[in-house]
Formats: sequence, structure tokens, C-alpha cells
Amino acid sequence: MSLYGRDVISIRDLSRPEIEALLESARRMIPYAEGKKVMHPLADKIVAMAFFEPSTRTRLSFESAVHRLGGQCITIADPAVSSVRKGESLSDTIRMLTSYSDAIVLRHPSEGSARLAGRASERPVINAGDGAGQHPTQTLLDLATMQEAFGTLSGLRVVLLGDLKYGRTVHSLAYALALFGAQLVVSSPPSLQLPEEVRDQLEPLGVKIQEEEQLHRAVRDADVLYVTRIQKERFPDEADYLKVAGSYRIDAGVLAAAKSRLIVLHPLPRAGEIAPEVDATPHAAYFRQAFLAVPVRMALLDALLTAPKRARAG
Repeated sequence: MSLYGRDVISIRDLSRPEIEALLESARRMIPYAEGKKVMHPLADKIVAMAFFEPSTRTRLSFESAVHRLGGQCITIADPAVSSVRKGESLSDTIRMLTSYSDAIVLRHPSEGSARLAGRASERPVINAGDGAGQHPTQTLLDLATMQEAFGTLSGLRVVLLGDLKYGRTVHSLAYALALFGAQLVVSSPPSLQLPEEVRDQLEPLGVKIQEEEQLHRAVRDADVLYVTRIQKERFPDEADYLKVAGSYRIDAGVLAAAKSRLIVLHPLPRAGEIAPEVDATPHAAYFRQAFLAVPVRMALLDALLTAPKRARAG
């Protein structure tokens, strides 16, 4: 099994065995991500970071991953100072980056942009978020955090809370969890429910989604509480955003009846939906989650850019 030279646009581009292999590789990468060990498999590689949307953790963890692997980055961090402002198409930008790099990491506000980039590029393209579409590498680090906490992904009861309509992290994660036989519970404001097309993708995998309006009841039996921010920037009308802003908040009171082993995850940034007091509880795993982005993305970059060694004859 090899991911060498492939695009990763959606979590559906990866099979369960491929995800498992990446998670195992990421586990081995942790001491390298911490700077305790050194490896340079990408010493001759350049990775282009094409970020047409704001990003802190995703862009910096990808850049850190490249540097930890001995590679180098070229970066578009602000489209206002790129040729996009002059009217250059995304396809032309991608073709240009193909000439300058060995792989492209793309974040873009338009759903479907990463797939378009994959068609335009001769190099591997990694989707770092396309509008309200997919965010496959976030899903990989989410899975890595759960696996580290529980030793398995099978059978976990995972509550997906918040903006499930526009939350691309949830769209990717729900599919991956279904591959591993997780129990999915969804809780959201009525206008931000999980889209039907996402539910349709889960149905062939045999997953039954449980709806739970009462947050306290959802949390009580959960192993993982995955909290998402209500994304103001995705709403076409600010008035619609204001109707749901502040709909939920995780604090010590909400977690009082939770299992002792419950972990709270969040793709970050948070905007008031998790109280700071939760940070000091054993449930808080979102900062560990943010760190694991580095070894996970190291594992993926290594797999995409390092040619598999041929078996020796004889």
C-alpha cells in the first residue's frame, strides 16, 4: 500500500487500512515532532502553502511538519498580496506552484476548490479546508487524539456538537468515525444540522445517527465530545448568525455528569463555546489535539513525497 504521489482532497480518498497506517506512522513521528529526534526525508523537497483563508494551526503545523522533516516551504498567506488580486484564476495559480514545489497544501473559501486544484496540478495536492466542504488532515489528527486517549477507535460514542452544517471538520470526521464503527450522536441548533448529503454518505457504512437536543443528556454517556465553533464567516446573512450565536457552552457544570474518561475536542479557534475553566480539567484534550497536528501531517507528507523503497531481488 502506497500513498506516494497521491492527492488527499477528501477523507474518502483514504481507506481504513491507509488511515490506520498513517496513524501508526504519526505515533512514531511524535519524538521527531517534539524535536527529540531528527530525520530529514524531505531534505530535497519544497512544499507550497497556498492559504486563501485565515489560518493559524493548520498552516503553522504544516510548516512545522515540513521543517521537522528537513524540507522547505514557500507560502501564500495573504491572497491580497498575490496575483489573485490581479484576477489570476485558481487553476493558473496552482499550475504556477506546481512549477515551484513538490506538493501543494491548499486552503480556499470555495467548496470544490481542492478538487479543481488536484486536476490542475502535476504534484500532490492536500486539502487544508475548502469552504464548508472537507478538511481531511484535521480528521486524521482528531482520530490520532482519540486513539491516543482510548487505545482504539472502534465502538467509541462520539458527540458532534455545534455547527454541523458549515463545519467541514465534522463532515470529514463523521465519515471516518463511521469507518471505525463509532456511535455518532449529533447535537446542534435546528438551522445548523448535519447536511443530508453527509448523512447519505454514512448510510452505506451502516452507521445510525442519534439526535440529541439536550446537551446534558448527550454528554452523559459520551466518550468524546467534539465541539465546533459557529462559523460567522460561513453565514450568507449575519442576521441568521446572530440567531444561533451563543446557543451552547461547555463548562464545568455541563461536564459534572460526564464519564471520568470523557475527552473534549475542538478544532479551534474557540469563540466562547468552551469555558476557560474546562482547560484545567482532565477532560480537556484540545491542546494535545492541536500538537498532534504536527506528527500527523509529518506522517502524511512523508507518505506522499517519499518514494517507497523497492524490495531487493534474490
